[in-house]
Amino acid sequence: MSFTSLVFVVFLLVVYPTYLLLQGRLRAQNAWLLVASLVFYGWWDWRFLLLMGLTMGIDYAIALGLEAPRWAHRRKQLLAFSMISNLGILGVFKYSNFFLDNLRMAATAAGADTSDWPVLQIVLPVGISFYTFQSMSYTIDVYRGHLKAARSFADFSLFVSLFPQLVAGPIERATHLMHQVLNPRRIEWPQVQAGIFLVLWGYFKKMVIADNMSPIANAVYNDLGSASGLDIVLGTVAFAFQIYGDFSGYSDIARGVSKLMGFDLMLNFRLPYFADSPSAFWQRWHISLSSWLRDYLYIPLGGNRGSPLSTYRNLFLTMFLGGLWHGAAWNFILWGAYHGLLLIAYRRFDPRPHGARTRLGQGLRIALMFAFTLGGWVCFRAASAGDIAYVFTHVDLSTSAQTARYAADVAFYTLPLVGVQLVQQLRGDLLVPMALPPAGRAAFCALLVLWIAVFGERNPAEFIYFQF
Repeated sequence: MSFTSLVFVVFLLVVYPTYLLLQGRLRAQNAWLLVASLVFYGWWDWRFLLLMGLTMGIDYAIALGLEAPRWAHRRKQLLAFSMISNLGILGVFKYSNFFLDNLRMAATAAGADTSDWPVLQIVLPVGISFYTFQSMSYTIDVYRGHLKAARSFADFSLFVSLFPQLVAGPIERATHLMHQVLNPRRIEWPQVQAGIFLVLWGYFKKMVIADNMSPIANAVYNDLGSASGLDIVLGTVAFAFQIYGDFSGYSDIARGVSKLMGFDLMLNFRLPYFADSPSAFWQRWHISLSSWLRDYLYIPLGGNRGSPLSTYRNLFLTMFLGGLWHGAAWNFILWGAYHGLLLIAYRRFDPRPHGARTRLGQGLRIALMFAFTLGGWVCFRAASAGDIAYVFTHVDLSTSAQTARYAADVAFYTLPLVGVQLVQQLRGDLLVPMALPPAGRAAFCALLVLWIAVFGERNPAEFIYFQF
């Protein structure tokens, strides 16, 4: 079920009061949350539970085997089995049709008859990339000795399936979340206030920002031939705010609901459009994935410990695979490759002047990086390589009958967000509204509710990252 559905509201009104009544009874609370999480995920399709259960069963058993003395000489093989199993399941359900379609196209181009080739009817389970990476990190960390294997399958299952972050992250580490599952959780008023703010802020980002930017981005990118040069710019800016509001909004709601239950999920977004370099961007955008790729891929590949060329290779490969993680399509692969090349370029030819720390210089570096980020979003949003090329060759200042309306809507919906985030950036505090006096906090939250009620989309689109 989606956070923006009425079903979820009813679900939470049942789950949360019962959870509070079980306060002080950890085993009962965990059992209740596990049942709720399975219902939450199974609401899309009960068969998805079987696949997630298979992933959890494999990694639970592998982790116990990694600590068993009788398997001490087989630890590498056990870890390899976990990796192959997880990536194999992910590959079959997420990438089979992509590779088969491209193989079919290549064979057709070579003159082969592919009319009788089979077409696989595979449904992509919601959130499979997120829970697979979360489960994989658990076995890797047990193998590395960073934590002990969970003895209870129910506790491990709750770690993997905790409903607020199950479908679109953050991708939690067992070293951070497992001890919160295993130990009593205290719910205190400051935490509840922060949770309420994050939930409202997340819904504001999703329903007011993302869902009002979506029609503009779709109108431009679904009919590029009719869009003027400035329309393309506005459509790309609209998509930048759409995907940010959509994805960071989900993460905020997930973190907020979790705080209401005494959990502290990792921060997944930290004002990414204020980044002044590609490395800073990836320290601020989808932090749970970028840090996962750093710790479990980039560093094991050698990181920056070798020659400059090997570092460039590791950067590019990491981002290339990060793009592939997002989806089985060439535009995601190109997006990952684009960011890999951007990281290499900044590492080799850093445009930031050494020693320059003026506000103007910092602002110019942020503006430059935002322009580069928009170039990446073109790759992410466009439907084909041809559309990507069209966008980059048709950007100019020409207008159409829709340009003024697009510009007005982009400004109206995004400027309040930018204003708040500018204060958050300058203060270095994402919860800065909660630092206001009680009346100020109440007024700010009331204003968010008003904006959601008046300007929020009545039929919110599905969260973008559900497809990943």
